[in-house]
Amino acid sequence: MTTSSPSSPLHPPRPFGRALCAMVTPFTDSYDLDLPAARKLAAHLVENGCDGLVLNGTTGESPTTTDEEKTALVRAVVEAVGDRAAVVAGVGSASTAHTVALAREAEQAGADGLLVVTPYYSRPPQAAVEAHFRTVADATALPVMLYDIPGRTGTRIEVATMLRLAEHERIVAVKDCAYDLLGSTKVIGGTSLAYYSGSEELNLPLYAVGGAGYVSTVANVAPRELRAVLDAHDAGAVAEAARLNQLAAPLTELMMASGLPGTVTAKALLGYPVRAPLQAASPAEATLLHATLAHLSAG
Repeated sequence: MTTSSPSSPLHPPRPFGRALCAMVTPFTDSYDLDLPAARKLAAHLVENGCDGLVLNGTTGESPTTTDEEKTALVRAVVEAVGDRAAVVAGVGSASTAHTVALAREAEQAGADGLLVVTPYYSRPPQAAVEAHFRTVADATALPVMLYDIPGRTGTRIEVATMLRLAEHERIVAVKDCAYDLLGSTKVIGGTSLAYYSGSEELNLPLYAVGGAGYVSTVANVAPRELRAVLDAHDAGAVAEAARLNQLAAPLTELMMASGLPGTVTAKALLGYPVRAPLQAASPAEATLLHATLAHLSAG
């Protein structure tokens, strides 16, 4: 695992670095797991500015991959990147017992950390949410990144719950998709949790108020361009950071807010198939995506 990025008076420790990619899971044309392609993609992302790779998340099509495939993917990527980047394994599910089992398998496969989403669909109350995360954090020796995305799970990790969970020694970070900048700022100011933006349009705003970085789907295809925004901000070039962020906005909007899932748009640009129920982008959609990416790369 890569060493943590240094902290500063504004930014807390960054246990997984700053620039993380929510990596897609490559499949073959027959929809089998493509481990050689996964190794190649992982190496490419690290070589182009990613401090960490988050595997087996929604972008990685975790709802359609088996537990065995998830473990095999972690092993392959760990082998590919070595200690050049942190490998964070998504292990979330709607079942605490299943999440614990996935966490232990990820630890044995060599993961450096765990991404644990709020149990979805059943909408547990906050006491149950807290108990779920504590149980998973107690199950391994790995650091945990909580994933707060109420728009998908139906349940928010409330600020008071987050403050209590921050007391756990292995709960060290949050992937933030709650769209509550004030709430996130309160937790950042009251804890040592590293807050990673999970919504590309908030990468720079969250970073500016003390966030640690981002976990990005768009980074699958534009790792250097997204990292450049953080680099400029860290160098004190705030106006340049804003300019670079604005340049990336059209691609972010097209990939993440055009009505197609980010997995579909990222894979359209990378050339990998998606598993049902997802469907591939249309030729017209793919053409527009490629043109928008080319414009960003040229700018």
